[in-house]
Amino acid sequence: MSASLTAILRRDLALAYRQRSELMQPMMFFILVISLFPLGIGPNPEILQKVGPGVIWVAAILSSLLGMERLFKDDYNDGSLEQVMLSSTPLPMVVLVKVFAHWLTSIVPLLLLSPLLALFLNLTQEMYWALLLTLLLGTPLLSLVGAIAVGLTLSLNRGGVLLALLLLPVFIPLLIFATAAVEAASLQLPYNAQLAIIGAMLLISLAMAPFAIAYALRVSQN
Repeated sequence: MSASLTAILRRDLALAYRQRSELMQPMMFFILVISLFPLGIGPNPEILQKVGPGVIWVAAILSSLLGMERLFKDDYNDGSLEQVMLSSTPLPMVVLVKVFAHWLTSIVPLLLLSPLLALFLNLTQEMYWALLLTLLLGTPLLSLVGAIAVGLTLSLNRGGVLLALLLLPVFIPLLIFATAAVEAASLQLPYNAQLAIIGAMLLISLAMAPFAIAYALRVSQN
């Protein structure tokens, strides 16, 4: 990684941890949704085990949307995004680094909390490991695809609702394959096929999303 990209990564991480209140919002939302869900449907362990993986994934998707709008917003408002576009550093590489910083600060804390929250939903050890693997493969996909929509809605004053409307239908296939993998694990069945599909989606996104994000940002600047 070049010095300029390293500087951008360090800057984004430093800014994220200075804004601790905004950083805590997705985490608190994730905890509240999963903690309150058993109270809403009852303490039946079989029901919780059946719906638990879907609940965790839906909570992860909604939590990621909370912090996604500000992915490029601050840079857009203070003019630094325009300066980056005019620099010699390739814009697709810059946005990839910024998306990685967003994933580290907004999504990784959710992954670290998932073992504790899995206890609330009575997940078995096999189900938990399958869930963790789907989260490790799927959550970077959330950030990459979400960043495209963020770039398209960047110039809007209140693009949060539009952002959710654009992204929620796109994330449905990921939700289906992720929950199918955990369900297969609960039945002691192999779930390599589901993980392979999620992994293929991630690789395609890594190859194409940085260029799509860069194009969306340029459109928003015009």
